[in-house]
Amino acid sequence: MFYNYCIYRLKAVNEHGVHSPFVFDLLMNVVYNRTEYYSYKSIEGIREELLNSKKLIKFQQGKSEAQKSVSKLTEQYERPAKYGQLLFRLVNHFQPQQIIELGSITGVSTSYMAAANSKIKILIIPNDPYTVEIAKENFRKLKLKNIEMISGDINSLLPEILSKPEPLDFVFINGNNKDYSILKCFNQCLEKANESSVFVLCDMYKTPEMKDAWDQIKNNNRVTVTLDLFFIGIVFFRKEQVKQHFVIKF
Repeated sequence: MFYNYCIYRLKAVNEHGVHSPFVFDLLMNVVYNRTEYYSYKSIEGIREELLNSKKLIKFQQGKSEAQKSVSKLTEQYERPAKYGQLLFRLVNHFQPQQIIELGSITGVSTSYMAAANSKIKILIIPNDPYTVEIAKENFRKLKLKNIEMISGDINSLLPEILSKPEPLDFVFINGNNKDYSILKCFNQCLEKANESSVFVLCDMYKTPEMKDAWDQIKNNNRVTVTLDLFFIGIVFFRKEQVKQHFVIKF
């Protein structure tokens, strides 16, 4: 991670190093937008509660179970506020009809996406069955009613979800679970992707396997533009765009 982060910092540019009008506009109006939206404070209040919670719950790590505190889970698996707020701005900007999230933990990132537009439906396959109730309680506190959680194995549930006629215009693939392949999930979702679809990946440099998956995704023939923010990768399929990979300071 440290080596990859050093390479990222050496390569990363801001809006002044970008010559694509589409990406420049995205950086100025979304990625670098510093507006304090009304939802940020309440969601960060929930994060603070989670980080202070000493409650112990079961947590599935691979095929084994362990006990972890809610505070440790939140610290380990929920990315810092600026990444959740970026998800909020992406959803607010692109206004998808439906969001599919694969690998939710305590629901902080989900809450940011759901708060961006109450009319958007968010469908989640959570990472761990034992954290579902924690996420649901957080959604209740935030009065978020546009979220549906489907517990079970991603490998069996995702094909069923993708078989439905709803458009696939925003997908968030979390990198928390070793029981499913990020690349496999991406390729399954890719079959329903359209020119307006936005895919967001998390923790692409967490393991060598995930970095390799990220490299394969960037090289996919249907992918035209990617933004690498190190902890988050954003993927576009816009046919009018020249294929380019941008490493962006964030």
